[in-house]
Amino acid sequence: MLTDFVRSNASEPHRIRTRQILKSHPELKKLIGQKNPNTIWVILACVSLMTGMAWLVRDQSWWVIIAAAWFIGAFPAHTLFVCIHEAAHNLIFRKPTANMWAAIFANLPTILPTALSFKNFHIKHHAFQGVHELDADLPDWYEAKLINNYAIGKALWLLFFPIFQAIRTLRMYELAVIDKWVLANILVQLVFDTLIVVLFGWKALAFMLLCLFFSVGLHPLGARWIQEHYLTLDPEQETYSYYGGLNSVNLNVGFHNEHHDFPSIPWNRLPEIKKSAPEYYDTLKFHTSYVRLFFRFLFDQEISLYSRIVRKERGRVTVADQSKPDLELVQSQAIPTGSVA
Repeated sequence: MLTDFVRSNASEPHRIRTRQILKSHPELKKLIGQKNPNTIWVILACVSLMTGMAWLVRDQSWWVIIAAAWFIGAFPAHTLFVCIHEAAHNLIFRKPTANMWAAIFANLPTILPTALSFKNFHIKHHAFQGVHELDADLPDWYEAKLINNYAIGKALWLLFFPIFQAIRTLRMYELAVIDKWVLANILVQLVFDTLIVVLFGWKALAFMLLCLFFSVGLHPLGARWIQEHYLTLDPEQETYSYYGGLNSVNLNVGFHNEHHDFPSIPWNRLPEIKKSAPEYYDTLKFHTSYVRLFFRFLFDQEISLYSRIVRKERGRVTVADQSKPDLELVQSQAIPTGSVA
C-alpha cells in the first residue's frame, strides 16, 4: 500500500517513444497536424440532446432528474468534454480562434465555464507530465492523504471530482490562467445558464450540472481518469490506453498512449497509430472495461491517489514549447534518461 507518490528520475516516456515510432514508421508524419472539422457535428448533436433532455425533465421529480443524468445525460456530457479536449489541441479547425469558439459552444450544457481554463492547463499536462507544480492532472498531496485508500473516500472523491480538479489549479502559480478567452467563456456561459433558468427552470439547470458531475465522477465513465495515468496494472507504466466499446461514443479517448505520443493527431486517426506501430503498443498493458476498473478502484486498497508517478525533472521543454507539433518537439528537445525510483 503506497503512502506517497512514486518518484521518478526519468523523463516522461512519450517524446522518447514518439521519436522511436517516427523513425520506424515515417508514414505517420502525414497524420500530424491533420484536423477533423466533422467533430463540430458531434458537438451540435450532444448540445442539442442535452438541452432537449433538460427541457423534458424540467418538471419531473428529483429521482427522475438524477436517474436521467446518470443513465443518459452523463454520456453526451462526457463526449462534449472529449470535444473540448480536441479543441484544446486545435484538432477541429485550422484556426485556433475557431477551435476556442467550438470549445465554448461545447461547454454550454455542462453549466460551469471550464473549457478555456482546461485548455490552458491541459497543454501543460502534456509538456510536463508528472511535474507536480505544472501538471493539474496530478492529485495534490493533501488530496491523496485525505481520500486514503478506502472505498468511501474514493467514492466521495469521484463524486466531487470537478471540485477537487478546480482546487488543484491553485497550485499552478507559474501559469497565467485568466485571459480574454477565459473571460469570454465565463460570459457566454453565464448568459446560457441564465437562459436555461428563465426558459426551463432551476431543475433543468440542476440536471445539466448533474450530467457534468456524473460524466467525470461517480460513474463508470469516471474510471477514465483512473485508466489514463494511475499505476493499476504495472508499477512502472505511466500511461494506459483503454480498448473497449465506449471508445465508439467517447471519440477514441481511450487511445491515451497514442494520444500522448501524438497529441497533434485528431481522435478519428488515433487507431491508425496503434495499427501502424503494433510493436510499440501491443507490449503495453491496457484496460478493456471501465465498469471493471471503476469497481476495482473503489474496493482495491492497493490502489489509491498515491498510485501516480511524479518527477522533478522538467527536461528541456519550456512553456513556449506547448504549441509545437509533435515532430518539431521530438527533433528539438534533448531527452534525458533515468529510471523510476
